[in-house]
Amino acid sequence: MPSYTINKISTHDARYKLPAGAGTDAVHTDPEYCMAVTLLGSDHGLCGTGIALTLGEGNRLVCEAIEMLARPLAGLEIEELMADFGSMARRLGNDPSLRWLGPHKGVVHLALASITNACFDLWAKSRGVPLWKLLLDLKPEEVVRLLDLSYVEDEMSAQDVLELLRNKLATRPEREHILANGYPGYDTSVGWMAYDDDKVRELTLRAIDQGFNAFKLKVGSSDAERDLRRAAMLRECVGDAGTLMLDANQRWSLPVALRRCRELAKVRPLWIEEPTHPDDIHGHAMLAHAIAPVKVATGEHIPNRVVFKNFMQSSAVHYVQADCTRLAGVSEFLTVSLVAKKFGLPIAPHVGDMGQLHQHLVLFNHIAMGHEALLLEHIPHLRSHFVLPAQVSGGVYKTPQEPGASCDLKPVSCGRAK
Repeated sequence: MPSYTINKISTHDARYKLPAGAGTDAVHTDPEYCMAVTLLGSDHGLCGTGIALTLGEGNRLVCEAIEMLARPLAGLEIEELMADFGSMARRLGNDPSLRWLGPHKGVVHLALASITNACFDLWAKSRGVPLWKLLLDLKPEEVVRLLDLSYVEDEMSAQDVLELLRNKLATRPEREHILANGYPGYDTSVGWMAYDDDKVRELTLRAIDQGFNAFKLKVGSSDAERDLRRAAMLRECVGDAGTLMLDANQRWSLPVALRRCRELAKVRPLWIEEPTHPDDIHGHAMLAHAIAPVKVATGEHIPNRVVFKNFMQSSAVHYVQADCTRLAGVSEFLTVSLVAKKFGLPIAPHVGDMGQLHQHLVLFNHIAMGHEALLLEHIPHLRSHFVLPAQVSGGVYKTPQEPGASCDLKPVSCGRAK
C-alpha cells in the first residue's frame, strides 16, 4: 500500500441557492445551503474532502477556523494519523487559544467536523474502499483509537467500547443483508414551512410514488391552526400505515411547546423534533414525560458528545439526531452512537451532509453496533453538486461502492458553485 502524506491543506466557501421555499422552517426563513469544505491534498494525487453545513455568511468564519485548526495535519501520513486519531481529535479540540471560543461548540467545532470528515475521506480513498467498509473491517481495538472519549468515560469507557463491539461480532452476518437491501430513508423535502398546502400534498404523493413511506413536516408557525391543518392533511395523505414526523426547529418556549405538542399528538407523529431551545435539557425531559407516547427527537443543534450524554442521562430524548457535520465529524458521531447504544436509544441522523457521509455511518452503526436500521433523512436539493450523489431508490439509500466518504463536490469558483 503506498504512503499518502498530507502535503496541502485548503478550504472552499461553497454556497448554493435553493429553490423557492426549500429549506425553510419556523426560524430559518431564507436559507442558503453552504458547505465549509476542507481539502487535504496528498502525494499520489488523492484528496480528502470534508464538509460542514452552514446557512449563510457564517460559512466564511468556519473556513477561516479550518485554516487555523488544520495546521497540525501538514506533513502527516494518513495511516499514521488514523492509527490514533482519537489523540489528534483531542489535541485539535483543545487548541489552547481557539478552545476559548467554544469549548467544543460553535464555529470552532464546525471547523473540526469538516477537518475530521476530510481525514476519514482521505483514509478510505487511500485504502480504495468506501468508508462503511473501511470501518467495518477495523478491529474493535482500532475503532477505539479513533475516538476521543474524554468527558464521557462515566458512561462509555474504552473497555466499554471494546466489549460492545466484540459482543456484536458473532451476529454481524444477521445484519449484513442491509448492504444488499439498502438503508430506509424518509423525505424531509415535502414539508418545508414556506410551501403551501397544495405543494405539500403534491410533493408527498409524488414521494409516495417514489417508494417513500415516511415524511417530515415543518411546524412552529405563528398560526397554531395552520400547523394543525397541515399536519392533519399530511396524515391523510400518508394514511395510517405511513410514518409522520413533525419538526418545530426550536421555535417554541417550553410552555408553548407543552401545549402545541399535545395538540399535534392527535396526528400520531413518530416524533416531534426540536420542540424547544436545544440547550434546555430539563425542558426536553419535561416534554418527553408530558407528551408520551409521542416521542421527542433532537440533536441537530446539540454540539458535542458531552451534551448528548446529558440528554440521555436525563431521559430527555428518544431519537438521537446526531450529525457528523455538527459534532466534530465522524469520530464524535461514532462516540455519540456508542453512548446511545448503551442507553438503548436509536440514531436517526440529521443530515447536514445531505446524507452523503451518513449513509456510510448508519451502516456501521447497524452492523457493528447493532443499532436499529431506523430511518435516514433525505434532502435532495444539493444532489447535482456532489460528484457521487447518494443513490436513493424505492425510498431506500443504496449502499455506496466508490472509495471514500461520498463528500466530493463539483468544482467551485469564487466561493460559489458552478
